[in-house]
Amino acid sequence: MGPYTILIGLSLAVLLSYVFDLAARATKVPSVLMLLLAGIALSQAAAYWGGVPVAVPPVLLQLFGIVGLILIVLEGSLDLRLTRDKAPLIRRSFLAAVLIMGVQVAAIAALLHFYVGARWQSSLLNAVPLAVVSSAVAIPSVAGLGGDKQEFIVYESTFSDIVGIMLFNFILQDDFAQGWSVVTFGRDVLAVAVVAVLSTALLAWLLGRLRSHVKFFLLFAFLVLIYSIAKMLHLSSLVLVLAFGLAVNNADQLLQHPLLRRFLHPEQLARELHQLKSITAESAFLIRTFFFLLFGYSITLSNLASVSLLLQGALIVGVLTLVRYVYLRYVARTDLVPELFIAPKGLISVLLFYSIPARFLIGEVSENILFVVILLTGLLMMVGLQLARKAPELGEY
Repeated sequence: MGPYTILIGLSLAVLLSYVFDLAARATKVPSVLMLLLAGIALSQAAAYWGGVPVAVPPVLLQLFGIVGLILIVLEGSLDLRLTRDKAPLIRRSFLAAVLIMGVQVAAIAALLHFYVGARWQSSLLNAVPLAVVSSAVAIPSVAGLGGDKQEFIVYESTFSDIVGIMLFNFILQDDFAQGWSVVTFGRDVLAVAVVAVLSTALLAWLLGRLRSHVKFFLLFAFLVLIYSIAKMLHLSSLVLVLAFGLAVNNADQLLQHPLLRRFLHPEQLARELHQLKSITAESAFLIRTFFFLLFGYSITLSNLASVSLLLQGALIVGVLTLVRYVYLRYVARTDLVPELFIAPKGLISVLLFYSIPARFLIGEVSENILFVVILLTGLLMMVGLQLARKAPELGEY
């Protein structure tokens, strides 16, 4: 395959993704679902015309996934304002993310433990990727909702990613069921809070001081570097991304002290904000396109033609949806549409699944089950977006 053929393919992928985005706005069908199905179709076409399709290395998916997750969470956090009137919304979304995920992980782990016979630690580790809500799918899909509903889903999905990674790292400890693990977990939470403050200050200082035309991708490189180092230390490094995005978008409120204003220059940050948002959104779109196309391409369609596999996936999604319904209906006492339906799995689920050590893998929980769950929760999200009705604006009555 020549270089121009590859360039043509990459260009067509980006054009196709843009068309999918336009179609998603008109039809409320999530663009990531279209990308996944396009990836599967491409794999089948490659097998039909060229024999055996080229295998996608898992490390390539992980690389696209990590960078995509960073950019998408940064994109979402750059749109969030921290005001006093938002405090109840933030608290409500955080409680929803923590409580719903906790119960869902326990329920799925119990299914795996009693149905499959896996050890509790293995069951819990495999349950987390199935329960965590993917901000990479949820955030771009609710861009047209607006208002508190959109902000709730952005906050909840981002908190779900962060809490999911923290829970995954906690369960991964050799002594996670012992009392000492709580101490080490608390130490890690304190460490990530300190690193978040310091790294956010460093990145904000860089953004305010750099005068070169090439500054934003340099900033992204620092952000990925700090994220990766924190991740290698088993810290919940997604907090760093969220903190930086919130700090930059709310610099006028957070940097009130004269010393902070002197070193971090909130006025300069405000001037750079629009361009940072634009470049982040463009980059997130590009990485998301290639990740979901490659993930769909890596799925072997013949492996999905199993009634038992589909039933297992439907059972898992049914349990996840039931837990979410009970919480929203009887605990939070809030709206069910579209909040009940928008809890998609995706990029973060794939990353966590590939992070499970071989000794904890359960044969019955495979990439195929993960794909079925991603597909079914994506279809549920499509239903929720179809049911959602945007509130009329002034002058539309």
